[in-house]
Amino acid sequence: MQPLPHRYEVRLRGAPAGYATVSLAGAPDIAAAPPADFDGPGDAWGPEHLLLAAVETCFLFTLRAVAQASRVVFSALELTATGTVDRKDGALRFTEIVLRPRVTVAAGTDRERALRVLEKSEKACLVSASLSTPVRLEPEVVVG
Repeated sequence: MQPLPHRYEVRLRGAPAGYATVSLAGAPDIAAAPPADFDGPGDAWGPEHLLLAAVETCFLFTLRAVAQASRVVFSALELTATGTVDRKDGALRFTEIVLRPRVTVAAGTDRERALRVLEKSEKACLVSASLSTPVRLEPEVVVG
């Protein structure tokens, strides 16, 4: 890891209506628009989806490090994130994020230890730790 602090820059181009373009040097652009729930077209990444994707990718990358340090080998991760947006304390916000990781481990792996690695990964993820929204974990360990 590079010395801290780390700084990240993402650029956005947009207009009074229509799609926006999110850019990162060296990476493909992402088309963004409000989701259908907010009267958008529903065919592009919205900020709500991008937030959930940030939590999911952070979880995976944290899991890789935690699993390696814990000597727990996994062969696959399938992860679904569900975010609930509602009015709370007079403001529209995410009121909960539920992560449902399904991790595949080799035969002979201690299931409880694998579950602890998943739990530790959620707590150590810098993105979800930076949110005021509660994150609930519903993990599943599959031997395969």
